[in-house]
Amino acid sequence: MTEMTLGKALGAGLRQAMRDDDKVVLLGEDIGKLGGVFRITDGLLDEFGAARVIDTPLAESGIVGMAVGLAFRGYRPVVEIQFDGFVYPAFDQIVAQVAKLHYRTQGRAKMPITIRIPWAGGIGAAEHHSESPEAYFVHTAGLRVIAVSNPEDAYRSLRQAIASDDPVIFFEPKRLYHHKGEVDLEAPLADASPMGLARVVRTGTDATLITYGAMVSTALQAADAAEDEGISLEVVDLRSLSPVDYASVAASVRKTGRVVVAHEASREAGVAAEVIASITERCFEYLESAPLRVTGHDIPYPPAKLEKYHLPDLDRLLDAVDRVLDRPNSLTGADA
Repeated sequence: MTEMTLGKALGAGLRQAMRDDDKVVLLGEDIGKLGGVFRITDGLLDEFGAARVIDTPLAESGIVGMAVGLAFRGYRPVVEIQFDGFVYPAFDQIVAQVAKLHYRTQGRAKMPITIRIPWAGGIGAAEHHSESPEAYFVHTAGLRVIAVSNPEDAYRSLRQAIASDDPVIFFEPKRLYHHKGEVDLEAPLADASPMGLARVVRTGTDATLITYGAMVSTALQAADAAEDEGISLEVVDLRSLSPVDYASVAASVRKTGRVVVAHEASREAGVAAEVIASITERCFEYLESAPLRVTGHDIPYPPAKLEKYHLPDLDRLLDAVDRVLDRPNSLTGADA
């Protein structure tokens, strides 16, 4: 096992994927000489050359369009979108071409494209640099959507995404790029948990906290705090947002009977709403209280000095737990 940051783990995953398959090529703005804004691709240009680590113009639609052409020619392109808010110029290419070409050609054309997106808030960035656009892509049939939360997952899931014949939107929580964890660089990829499976990261009996990305760390902090009050929380990391591993989710909810779903994105029509609807369909007779959401607010992402009021935090999670447990110190009857 090797201790490394999440950012370094992503770089190691890219390096190994490129060594495993010479059809893997990287495309993005400043990913070559600079090594990317977050230095994820640092050193890859020196090892693999400019034909496989391609610095592109500042044109996201053109970058994804180039990836579509490469996929048609048998390559496995990996696109880096520099920041989450910059993906919107490429939205038409992603939802109208990348997501549909396999279906449109009746399986004759594969689109093994991985689109990496540094994602969500918590770093005090400027406007358009802290978006949470995952619901747009979850809603789009034909795309896999992955959100990682730790270095081991980042390394394994990125390699799995690149090896997959499906197009993958790969969300990387930028506020965790410097968080460290152990990564097994030697284990065969075939031994890794499939990227579509959820994982119980903490077992509990009183309520289930379901989340993904950087919010997993917040949920674990909430579970630690709740334990001091004698409350046992189970924390489930979805890992895959499309498809969702509802078998694992339902198993946890049937055990605890109470559920809170959390994410940074806006509440309206968000991933939490879909997860709760699906839980209700599958687990209604097991629920002891109505499931609750803890999310970002339905506003454009606020300025950096205000983002702490927008992002779900420990207190909001614990308040929702109090409400699903019908504890008297809960603050409000509405979703957080």
